[in-house]
Amino acid sequence: MYRILFLLLFLLAQIRPANAQKTPVRKPQELHIPMTAERWSYAPGQVEFLAGKEAGIMKIIKGPKSIVLKDVTFSNGTIEYDVELTGPGFPGINFRMDAEQQNGENFYIRSFGKVTPDVRTTLQYAPIVKGMSMWDLTDEYQTGATIAETGWNHVKLVISGRQMKAYVNDMSKPALIVPELESPEGSGAISLSGSVNYANFIIKPDGTEGLNPEAGYNIVAHDTRYLRNWLVSEPFLLPFGKEPVIGVQSTYGKTGRAELPDSTTRWSPISAKNRNMVNLSRRFAHKDGEVRLMAWLKTTIQSSKAQERLLNLGFSDEVWVFVNGQFLYADKNYFGTPQQKFPAGRCTIDNTSIKLPLKEGNNEILIGLANYFYGWGIVARLDDTVGIQTMK
Repeated sequence: MYRILFLLLFLLAQIRPANAQKTPVRKPQELHIPMTAERWSYAPGQVEFLAGKEAGIMKIIKGPKSIVLKDVTFSNGTIEYDVELTGPGFPGINFRMDAEQQNGENFYIRSFGKVTPDVRTTLQYAPIVKGMSMWDLTDEYQTGATIAETGWNHVKLVISGRQMKAYVNDMSKPALIVPELESPEGSGAISLSGSVNYANFIIKPDGTEGLNPEAGYNIVAHDTRYLRNWLVSEPFLLPFGKEPVIGVQSTYGKTGRAELPDSTTRWSPISAKNRNMVNLSRRFAHKDGEVRLMAWLKTTIQSSKAQERLLNLGFSDEVWVFVNGQFLYADKNYFGTPQQKFPAGRCTIDNTSIKLPLKEGNNEILIGLANYFYGWGIVARLDDTVGIQTMK
């Protein structure tokens, strides 16, 4: 009897009233940002706000400063907007920007006429570090897309921790996946740029669509051929028209004493980070009036025997290479000039290759690196490391 009564009470406890409230499934909050003057910070005469779309249209008349969204700090989530191209330029969005607008992330479209999805430079992600875009050090983060020259294009960015997926017009698959965002900032302001029209701006804080916040797989992280550990000197001003004296040997003797680092040079360690790039822009920022800076990098290669190895070298913007104090190679990678290296003046491992004569024992590799244009860095890889030990 007691067993039957207990069973009845148990079954009654499982029956919910028809009008009982269910626990609601929380959806990500959506912020629909009006394209009105009070929501954005901008310079006088820079923007017009027009009627149209669901919440107005922002028409950017001129740059170069970005239009900053007020009272929103963005960390993770989804950002969507429509953009109408109205002329040539680089319309884009910055997010996680610090208060001084010196560090953050940037995604943009290159708008210079009709393109096809085969043109890989249509879309780009680039970190902004110390006020400088690293676009020429991030060639890997470019891709093609179908872009409407007239009418509206829809952009959707899904950002989670260190990763981002970017969709443009086709919402069924991302046009660009960034496995590791490279700005030092984890949260900050949002801003828009480019002489274009923007509308339908929506933010879904923490709406990351299941995207893993950890950095994605780095295909070159375990490649032992890269020269990752260096020492770097303090930078110094190198005016245009002046070159470092390299002391070339000739039939008639040296042309002069080489201006190489000596015992008074101050060195500090620097290592390759994202994509095995040694990025001097993270360490040194150009100051007002410093158009062209130079610094020295050096590392040591220990060889088990005398041998010749091939060094693949990417650089921005100019290099002078020495091995054991002897001048070996000089070159320039000036974007937009006949001297620019493949691909189109960006710093990549495909820029150049150098035959590296190594003696048995320790070999000092010394590189002078000058910069005047955007990102400043090198990426260096040997063809093989059999019988080779690099600096740890």
